[in-house]
Amino acid sequence: MSEGTVTIANRLQYLGLRLGDLLMQALNVGCSMRLARRVGSIFYRLHGRHRDRAIANIMRSFPEMERGEAERMAKASIKHFMQFGAEVFFTTRKIQPDTWAKYLSVDGMEESLDLLLSDRPAILATGHYGNWEVLGYLLAMLGLDLSAIARPIDNPLINEWLLGVRQKRGMKIITKFGATDPMTEVMEHGGTLGFIADQDAGDKGVFVPFFGRLASSYKSIGLLAIRYDAPVICGYARRRGRPMAFEIGVSDIIYPEDWKSQADPLYYLTARYTRAIEKMVLEEPDQYLWNHRRWRSRPRHEQKGKQMASGLERQLESLPWMTDELMASCRLGV
Repeated sequence: MSEGTVTIANRLQYLGLRLGDLLMQALNVGCSMRLARRVGSIFYRLHGRHRDRAIANIMRSFPEMERGEAERMAKASIKHFMQFGAEVFFTTRKIQPDTWAKYLSVDGMEESLDLLLSDRPAILATGHYGNWEVLGYLLAMLGLDLSAIARPIDNPLINEWLLGVRQKRGMKIITKFGATDPMTEVMEHGGTLGFIADQDAGDKGVFVPFFGRLASSYKSIGLLAIRYDAPVICGYARRRGRPMAFEIGVSDIIYPEDWKSQADPLYYLTARYTRAIEKMVLEEPDQYLWNHRRWRSRPRHEQKGKQMASGLERQLESLPWMTDELMASCRLGV
């Protein structure tokens, strides 16, 4: 890291982070989590842009929901994210090879672990749900050859600190920019690539249904899976009960034979892992990051105020789980 890239603002932000770390360690875990949630409540009141975006996203995703319930869920989501940040401080201290079973439940993971520990390449897809950092940390600690695709944080000091947390137990980080060659190498050597798979992919992404609206999704997951015959495991780590306790689970496993029989394998695969993330969120919607801009990019026909293109209609209609209600919702747009 070049000193020239570090600004005074970067240093102040990093200082705040480390002071927060010291404060968290001075308190017990329960007090730290309560403090984080209190900070989330304050953030909810003071940051109208994030609050309003979360409420709007929730109300569009749950059209039958009353506004009061949407406001409650938006507040819970922001409190969850603040607690997520506090959990990162404790992850490497509390979750160790000889203590992880005290904090993490991995029931029903046999099939997924067999795939992840095999010599065949695999893809692990999750979303901004629960604690995705804990998910990658645990799997790397269990001995998986796991490489995660991540966008560098703008503050280089904080980015370097977070890399240390992520790599503590052997997880490798591939930066999002210039990732093609490293991703190819991982797959060719039978490793596992981890993706946060619910990021907005821009105007050129694959538009698939997510909570009844078209959402732009990256092509790279599907293209890699198809090229290397790699199963896509849709997993999560969600909070359960006492502090630092998580349930590790899988909402879907997508095998090559599942997409090979489809008319448009890439579209089917992208839509199916997106549907798997939706299923995760429906289990505990308060643990989803509702204020992130998942639906920012819009398909061309919506931008121009026209009807949906016939090719996109055919892609949507080809999905085995498509219903008339969901089709109508996708046509309606936002």
